[in-house]
Amino acid sequence: MIELFKHILHLDFDWLFSNYGTAIYVVLFLVIFIETGLVAMPFLPGDSLLFTAGLFARTGHLNMSYLLMLLFVAAVLGDNCNYWIGRTIGIKIFDLKLKGRPLVKREYLDKTHEFFERHGTKAIIMARFVPFIRTFAPFAAGIGKMTYRKFLSFDILGGALWIGSLTTAGYLLGNVEFIRKHIDLVCLGIIGISVLPVLITMVRNKMETKA
Repeated sequence: MIELFKHILHLDFDWLFSNYGTAIYVVLFLVIFIETGLVAMPFLPGDSLLFTAGLFARTGHLNMSYLLMLLFVAAVLGDNCNYWIGRTIGIKIFDLKLKGRPLVKREYLDKTHEFFERHGTKAIIMARFVPFIRTFAPFAAGIGKMTYRKFLSFDILGGALWIGSLTTAGYLLGNVEFIRKHIDLVCLGIIGISVLPVLITMVRNKMETKA
């Protein structure tokens, strides 16, 4: 299992294909579900994984239709699982510790709460494109007892936009030679762009605090 996660974090699709074959669909489903559904697992490479999966669909290794449908279901189910964890267990999660250290850092929830304050209900959609906040947004919505019907509608739309845009981008750009040869750099760029809103918010907060 540790070996599998190591290759997932490095987006080593060649290893995944050679070891799992068509079961790679199950692996991708679980990665997206776990990243969006378990509040303690925000570090999985969601954005770059979607882009790379789309690229491999372009090369014929994966079926694009199956991929879009499967990952969309994973994203929505994951968010809904996280929402109900927040709604039923909520703040008790932060009392859990692993080897004397908090299993979930409260600062992540604080940043997500601030994100909600700035962007309102549309944060459910926007959070899909921001690492870490993507994992904590449904959890925060559950803790805040956001109306489930409202949460679900925004979540479905956000999931469709997130899965559709990044996977399709990988598919459309999969025939560009530079991207195929430098996928690591491209994924780093995607991660950088994804975390940019968080960095901007942090800088603004520090400037406002000093002011």
